[in-house]
Amino acid sequence: MTTAEAESDADLVRRARAGEQRAFSLLMGRHKHWLYRFIRRYVGDADEAYDVLQDAFVSAMSNLARYDPTRPFEAWLRRIALNKCRDRAGREAVRRAFGLSKRGPEETEAVADPTAGVDQTLTAGHALKALDQAIASLPAALKEPLVLTVLEGLSQKDAGAILGISAKAVEVRVYRAKRQLAEILDREAMEDLIET
Repeated sequence: MTTAEAESDADLVRRARAGEQRAFSLLMGRHKHWLYRFIRRYVGDADEAYDVLQDAFVSAMSNLARYDPTRPFEAWLRRIALNKCRDRAGREAVRRAFGLSKRGPEETEAVADPTAGVDQTLTAGHALKALDQAIASLPAALKEPLVLTVLEGLSQKDAGAILGISAKAVEVRVYRAKRQLAEILDREAMEDLIET
C-alpha cells in the first residue's frame, strides 16, 4: 500500500485545502467509480452521468472549506452529487416544458455475454434499458431513497441522513418506489405485447 492509499480522506482534504492539487486528484481517483455508478443510476444516461460527475467534483473542490472532517467524506460527496442530479433534472424539466430538450431516447450499453445468443443479449439489453428509464422517470422523492439503499447499498439510516428524512420515511419511500417501478415495467411489457 502506498502512502497516498494509506491517507484518510480527511488528511487528503486538509492537504487539498492547503492548495495541494495532487491531494484532490487522489480524492477524485479514490471516489470517482462509486460516485459515477450512483449518478448513472440516478440520471439513467451514461453521458449525462459523466457531466454530472464532473460538476460534482468541481463543486466539491470549490467547497472544500465547508467540509466537516468529523463526518464521512463519502456522505458529503454523495450529497453534492445528489444536488447536482436534482439540478440537472430541474433544468431538463424546464427544457422539456419549452420544447428545448436535446435528449432523445436513452441508450443503455448492454454488456455482451459471449455464451448468450443474439436474442438473449438484445432482450437483456432491452430489459436493462427499460429499468434504467423507469428508475429515471420516478419522482425524486421516490428515486433518491431507492438509488441510495437498493442500488448503492446504504442503510436506511444512512440514506435518511443524506436526504434529511427519517429511516422510516426512507423505508416507506423505497416500498412505494418499488411498487411504482413494477407498475411502470408491467405497463411497458403490456405495451410491447400489444405492439408485436
